[in-house]
Amino acid sequence: MGASVDIEDLVARSQFMREAMGTSKTISTSMIKILSSFDHRLSTLEAAMRPTQVRTHAFRMAHENIDRTLKAAEVVLTQFDVSRQMEAKINKGPKDDLSGFLAAVDQLQENIEFFSLNRSYKSSDGALNHAKVLLTLGMSKLEEEFKALLMHHSKPVDPARLNESLPAALRPATQASLAAADVQKTTTPQSPALEPTKANLPLQLPILIAPRIIPQLHEMAKRMIGAAFHQQCLKAYRDIRSSVLEQSLRKLGVEKLSKEDVAKLQWEALEGKIGNWITYMRAAVKLLFAGERALCDQVLYRLDPVREKAFAEVTESSMMMLLSFGDVIARSKKSPEKLFVLLDMYETMRDLLPEIEVVFSGEQAQPMRDAALSLTRKLAETATETFGDFEEAVEKDATKTLVLDGTVHPLTSYVINYVKFLLDSYQSTLKQLFGEKEIGDRANSKLAAATKRIMSVLLTNLEMKSKLYKDAALTSLFLMNNTHYMVKSVRRSEAKELLGDDWVQRHRRIVQQYAQGYQRSAWAKALSYLSGSSLAGGGSGGLANSGDASGTGISRAVLKDRFKQFNTIFEDLHIRQSQWTIPDPELREAVRLQVAEVLLPAYRAFLKRYSAILDSGKNPQKYIKYSPEDLERLLGEFFEGKMRLDQRR
Repeated sequence: MGASVDIEDLVARSQFMREAMGTSKTISTSMIKILSSFDHRLSTLEAAMRPTQVRTHAFRMAHENIDRTLKAAEVVLTQFDVSRQMEAKINKGPKDDLSGFLAAVDQLQENIEFFSLNRSYKSSDGALNHAKVLLTLGMSKLEEEFKALLMHHSKPVDPARLNESLPAALRPATQASLAAADVQKTTTPQSPALEPTKANLPLQLPILIAPRIIPQLHEMAKRMIGAAFHQQCLKAYRDIRSSVLEQSLRKLGVEKLSKEDVAKLQWEALEGKIGNWITYMRAAVKLLFAGERALCDQVLYRLDPVREKAFAEVTESSMMMLLSFGDVIARSKKSPEKLFVLLDMYETMRDLLPEIEVVFSGEQAQPMRDAALSLTRKLAETATETFGDFEEAVEKDATKTLVLDGTVHPLTSYVINYVKFLLDSYQSTLKQLFGEKEIGDRANSKLAAATKRIMSVLLTNLEMKSKLYKDAALTSLFLMNNTHYMVKSVRRSEAKELLGDDWVQRHRRIVQQYAQGYQRSAWAKALSYLSGSSLAGGGSGGLANSGDASGTGISRAVLKDRFKQFNTIFEDLHIRQSQWTIPDPELREAVRLQVAEVLLPAYRAFLKRYSAILDSGKNPQKYIKYSPEDLERLLGEFFEGKMRLDQRR
């Protein structure tokens, strides 16, 4: 019975659940119907609202368009008003407010650009023309201020400042340095004051315009060039800076000389001007032109091609004036004394060329670079030709003036000191001009060959001059003195390395040969009276020995005559040859010793053998006037060049 109750309860519950599910389905169906109806109403509402949304969007877009239009109109209207707003600043000019003036110029340029691109606006042409007129006025005022500022701050450079900026080796020579560099003024061609240095030392460029002014000049130039007023900017800059540069050079001492002016100058004056020119070229290239390049690069920074053209036009006149003087010298009449200054000028230009290439870089400055290179080559050519002409001049020297005392001829001292100084000071440069690359290759050295030819033609010329002497002994003495001077000078100079030891040794032997020739010519007759041979036999025997004669083989009368003749000859030799000159002390002593070594032994031997014969007679001192010591003392007076008014040479 209990189980029956449970089943009934379960059935009841199942029935309840079935009824509940039916109700839920009915509710779901109703909800779906309600939701469908709601969706339909929303669609209807959305469709009803769509026109309103479209109108709202249109209103919003129209509003935005109106805003944009108003803003565009405001911009256009502002552009139309720019000229009026800037007119006051433009009329006032840049003097009191440069930055404000430049800002006004910038706005005018933008205004002109705007109306140039937007020509469709009503009255745009009028606004454009008005802006252009104002800009032209502004550029005119800016040009005036640019020139005024540039001129006010552009001053010629003080020469003392330039000299102080140069290294000591490149400064003008003082009187003391000139005196120290002087090489026997009476016989040696003079060298210019300075020897060029190869050192490329960094230099402190002169301040041409105060640094605080340069940015202002740059901004003004930038506006002028940007507004197509580059010609006015270029002219203003060129006229002012070129004039100041020329003033700086004039204060330094540069002067413009024509070919005719140079031709009228005496050599001493011309030599001084050439020395000055070398200093001026160094100062100009290293300081003035380099300073102008730096200034131009700053004022006209990134404003090419005006920048390059401005520098070229500022420096062209000054550079060409300096180069023209060098060209006049290079093309003037050649003479031996000009070789040194030509070499100095060549070395100066050669050393400056790399700096000229840097300072005068760019296409606009090409003419200056070309002119500098042309002058350098012309100086090299003229110097080489002058060196060749010197050899010819030595060979053809036909002066007939004798040096009566047989000393070194002026031609010899001139030529040797010329060559010595040339090789000591310019050997490397000469080798460069002769195209020699191997410094130590003496065997194939063109310079060595040319120098040897000069020495050879000098000796040949001296031999011709020596024939004017009537005394053979003086002829030999003259040639000995001159050849010895040549050898000694070469040994003490750079010429020795160039000519070589063989040349020196060969010419030393020539000196000995001339010394022996002098001894034979001067003393042969005197020595013949001291020989043992008979006077009748000619008495010309040498002093190798005194023969086997004895006192009994020579009469007292013959001995008296021999002593008398010897005394006469010796006294005559003493009178004449004490007036002759051997200028070199060592050579003079060597020749005296050479004579003494032959004469004194022969005289002592003669006295020893024959003096007893005369001592036994009357007045032996009348014939035996000199002791060997007397002769030695008198020999010490030979070749001193003593003048005797009562004697003729």
